[in-house]
Amino acid sequence: MAKHVCMIAYTNYATDARVRREAETLAETGEFHVTFLSLMEGKTARSYVRDGVHVRELRIRKYRGKNRARYILSYFLFLALAFLECAGRAFTGKLDVAHVHNMPNFIVFAAIPAKCLGKKVILDIHDSVPETYLAKFSTGRPGNLYKLLCMEERISCGIADRIICVNHPQMEALVRRGMPAEKIVVSMNVPDPRLFPKTAGKTGGDGKTIRIVYHGTITRRLGIDLAIRAVARLSKPCPDLRFIILGDGDDAAEFAGLIQSLHAEETIRFENRMIPVEDLKAFLSDMDIGIVANRKNIATDLMLPVKMLEYIALGIPVAAPRLKTITWYFTDDMISFFEPENVDSIAGAIEALARSPERRRQQSRNAGAFFEEYGWEKRKHDLLNLYRRMA
Repeated sequence: MAKHVCMIAYTNYATDARVRREAETLAETGEFHVTFLSLMEGKTARSYVRDGVHVRELRIRKYRGKNRARYILSYFLFLALAFLECAGRAFTGKLDVAHVHNMPNFIVFAAIPAKCLGKKVILDIHDSVPETYLAKFSTGRPGNLYKLLCMEERISCGIADRIICVNHPQMEALVRRGMPAEKIVVSMNVPDPRLFPKTAGKTGGDGKTIRIVYHGTITRRLGIDLAIRAVARLSKPCPDLRFIILGDGDDAAEFAGLIQSLHAEETIRFENRMIPVEDLKAFLSDMDIGIVANRKNIATDLMLPVKMLEYIALGIPVAAPRLKTITWYFTDDMISFFEPENVDSIAGAIEALARSPERRRQQSRNAGAFFEEYGWEKRKHDLLNLYRRMA
């Protein structure tokens, strides 16, 4: 008999690649009946089935803004709704494993009814909360906020029977803060090969327009403004460059204004929207260079951006900052590295790729080796084995 899994995440299911990959991987085995509690995407909450996963939207939409109180309030409202739904499933025998995705960690409290009934609880840590919130709301220097968030992390991890994290440096950070290593499993945030089939040696423009791409969250800490300035600076020496930005977020209006102020509208196109994961391959198929421009802080040092891995899977060479976790997995012959927050260095990395089709092809081939060890076709068995042991 299939086991009942209830996944919970403060996210929009259609556009969140990681949660979909994990939920759909479990569902396709036939061993698990997967229900996913997510945010409401439209004007009304829906219930629907996608690729074997039963998605149930709760009656709250994602908060977009910079007001801390409203951020926290939206999290607690989502927690309350998820708690009620999870409790109903636990008491009616329709829940064997509760799988909670952060952020924030305390959403795991929605699984307390299941925990009290002896069911298993997983906390899936996509982003390290103490580092992320310190980078987002503070000066970057640890203090009382950092200590409070570390306490929230310890309590939340204490509720979980198992902890999933997304890379090895993040696991090391959790262990340093007292989480038991034997409780932690690394399940890397790599692209779903069904949606991003591995393609090596993309040929690129060869004299045609060179298209640079960034897609995802639009926020200052991810350095999109730095990439905009770098590409604008290259508009004269490299007039065939075009930069396409796809996404939305807190700083979208600011960056649209920056493009105008730099008079770069002909070079840089900003599409202020998100698209479903299954549509990304088609959008990215004509791109020649992927850009990741994260600023350097304690949060971005622990990130291995999934957008970067999606570019690599599709054979798109990448320019990226020399940050801790990226350099943990990638070498100089796999990525065109630049110094974080240095617009001249970003521009130099982009220009070197733009001017050399052979460099783009070779870098693409070299970077593709990452998936030989860390690709989802191999690593999905870690997730499945974890579930089989727990359920």
